[in-house]
Amino acid sequence: MTKSSRSPAPVKAVKPYPKFPLTPHPSGRWCKKLRGKLVYFGKTNGDPNGTAALERFEHDWPYLLDGRTPPQPDAMDSCTVKYLVNSFLTSKKAKLDNGELSPRSFADYFAICGVLVDKLGRDKRVDELRPEDFAALRSNLAKTWGHVRLRNEVNRARVVLKFAFDQRLIDRPVHFGQSFDRPSAKTLRKARQKAGPRLFEPDEVRRILYAADVQLRAMTLLGINAGFGNSDVAGLPKSAVDFAGAWLSFPRPKTGIPRRVPLWPETRRALEAAIAARPATKESVDEGLVFLTRAGAPWVRVQAKRGDMGAVVALDAISQRFARLLKSLDINGHRNFYTLRHVFETIAGEAKDQIAVDAIMGHVDPSMGAQYRERISDDRLRAVVEHVRGWLFNTSGPAGPVSAPEPEGVAAGGNSP
Repeated sequence: MTKSSRSPAPVKAVKPYPKFPLTPHPSGRWCKKLRGKLVYFGKTNGDPNGTAALERFEHDWPYLLDGRTPPQPDAMDSCTVKYLVNSFLTSKKAKLDNGELSPRSFADYFAICGVLVDKLGRDKRVDELRPEDFAALRSNLAKTWGHVRLRNEVNRARVVLKFAFDQRLIDRPVHFGQSFDRPSAKTLRKARQKAGPRLFEPDEVRRILYAADVQLRAMTLLGINAGFGNSDVAGLPKSAVDFAGAWLSFPRPKTGIPRRVPLWPETRRALEAAIAARPATKESVDEGLVFLTRAGAPWVRVQAKRGDMGAVVALDAISQRFARLLKSLDINGHRNFYTLRHVFETIAGEAKDQIAVDAIMGHVDPSMGAQYRERISDDRLRAVVEHVRGWLFNTSGPAGPVSAPEPEGVAAGGNSP
């Protein structure tokens, strides 16, 4: 009689006492459920009483409850660039899920994390990074991006690397040296002067409005009437629009500053038409939005990148659609949808009430006066937006005639991308 070559069955794990926080899973691992998902803490084979699993659980659980990646037990000695960016993105993803971070900001952080892994080396220890590493990184980035983009990306890279020390993944701050600096204010001013002003003239805005489809027309009017940017427009809920009173109440997503904006008659009608023609929503969570793409999705969003597990990509259909429209109208230059916000700030400032302009724009006011100011009158807000309306349409007042009539069919129809 020959002996079987099969390995003996593993000892079945059981809870060592009734209130033991972990449960043996059929797959042979200790686990615990967190927000409807199982988290595992090691194999039961070799640890049938859960001694090692309990030690790991007690170390990891506080971090998991906060939505953070638990540090490695020897993180001080083994925090690699890959480990750092994974920990950082886990922290930012929790803020994204809680509504504390915009999808666009998360995508920007995700992108710079990819650059750090690619250029610094995924297995490079963070505490071994030296100023010459960052000098080479900045030189590489400067070859690809302009001065403004370079400034933003250097800022984001510094935020990621500062996270390592703040979370005690390394025992001393990262030293960047003097070569990983942001472009100077003088350099940025010269770059802006070279590029020219980011403005549209009244006739250009009217041409855009005349040629735009129903959704893009309403978006453009929000940009020039309310100083809205891409994310403002994409995230605008229907509940923020008071059609009867012709007011818009919507905090700026970037700053959380409350905004109350009087709506022009043209803007109100365009919003009504856009909502009436809005495609069916793809996800129920987006049902309340004013604008949806043809596929029923938000115009600005973050989604998983095809063929790249774990990667995300920021999609801004407003920028894409607006760029195509400008090209078709032969309106050239370094201008885009966000230029409308520049136009509003510039022209509204000529109304000589910067406090009211800042309130509509959603700018942070750090002055002492802002700490005491409890409200701004509706008349002041109306005066600002009517000044811009007069510049655009050559009106003679709030009820004055519009020199560029709305094209037939645009206010009630049109196709969305």
